Amino acid sequence: MFFQSSRRSVSKGKLMEFTSSPFFPLVLGSIGVVALYQLLLRVRQKTHIQNAVVVVTGASSGLGRECAKVFHAAGARLVLCGRDKERLQDLVKELTGAADSQRKTYPPSMVTFDLSDTEAVASAAVEVLQCFGHVDILINNAGISYRGTILETDVQVHKQVMDMNYFGAVALTKALLPSMVQRRSGHIAVVSSVQGKIAIPFRSAYAASKHATQAFFDCLRAEVEQFGIEVSVFSPGYIRTNLSVNAVTGNGSKYSVLDKNTAEGRDPHDIAMVMLNCVSRKKKDVLLAGVFPTLAVYFRTLCPSLFFFIMASRARKEQKLKDS
Repeated sequence: MFFQSSRRSVSKGKLMEFTSSPFFPLVLGSIGVVALYQLLLRVRQKTHIQNAVVVVTGASSGLGRECAKVFHAAGARLVLCGRDKERLQDLVKELTGAADSQRKTYPPSMVTFDLSDTEAVASAAVEVLQCFGHVDILINNAGISYRGTILETDVQVHKQVMDMNYFGAVALTKALLPSMVQRRSGHIAVVSSVQGKIAIPFRSAYAASKHATQAFFDCLRAEVEQFGIEVSVFSPGYIRTNLSVNAVTGNGSKYSVLDKNTAEGRDPHDIAMVMLNCVSRKKKDVLLAGVFPTLAVYFRTLCPSLFFFIMASRARKEQKLKDS
């Protein structure tokens, strides 16, 4: 008991000594600044997204659907884009019926078109602009994945993946960009992939399309900064969606397999929430991958020979499993 009482006395004395020191107001002030900063971020998010016209491609499923939900809940005026008219209509009904007593929400609009058809994109962009008269935020999310060896993949498959993942996003961005430049306001976001920074075996067409995407939007960011337009590139790792199921193979057929890594990937809702926060904070380049993919990005730059060795080992291991 004596020792416990002594310890309490010492602790109390130290606490009194600390609170009376000149550092105590500094600590309190720092905590207050952090709290105020967090509050300002939340206020900024509300004001940046509330009433903003947000266009989401690939909105009928997966990450695009979750983006539609979180941006709608944040008070955005949505234009949902995709190829599947029936699914988009179902999503519009779902969001229209999702009332929020704390924030004003709006019934979404929808524009149906095939993003891989660049001619269709031009006319679709006109229809998108007619919905609300302008676009504040464009989220280029639509995409297709690929599984196959380079030796056995037809060039047409490479073109198919590039048309959807790269040229589609480029065409829609270019079609909507002049209106943003004219208003000197806008935010363009694109969902790339960690494979836009590193390349892994048996994903050549997909990785190539995402590398091209990263490069194009990095260039775009530099060129449109003078017009007050923001550009964000999101590079997620595996997400728990049907991306691998809907992937194309070397002969153009559907892969139809839910990969283990995809099945164990991050919840698309969580990724959508991070994207909402990052768009609100105008983040320019966001890596949303696990520890090992993130390390691989740095290995590719700092120690390329080690990265190449690891990828070659991975290719041999995967090929052996396929052959067995």
